[in-house]
Amino acid sequence: MLSEYRHEISELKQKDAHFTKIFEKHNELDETIRKAEEGEIAMSDPEIETLKKEKLLLKDEALMMILRYKKSKEEG
Repeated sequence: MLSEYRHEISELKQKDAHFTKIFEKHNELDETIRKAEEGEIAMSDPEIETLKKEKLLLKDEALMMILRYKKSKEEG
């Protein structure tokens, strides 16, 4: 997720518990979706779509936090 911000992600994971929680939840959802799509776990298409939407919201929130953090470092 957001590999172009690897450095900022690493720093935020060390400094911000909320960011870490969002990042970990995103990764958990990614794994669950992968398993569902590959048939390892039973899940309906609407359930998978719901998880994908939740994952996207988490990614958006994480990106906003990363950009805010990056901007504060540039200004500071």
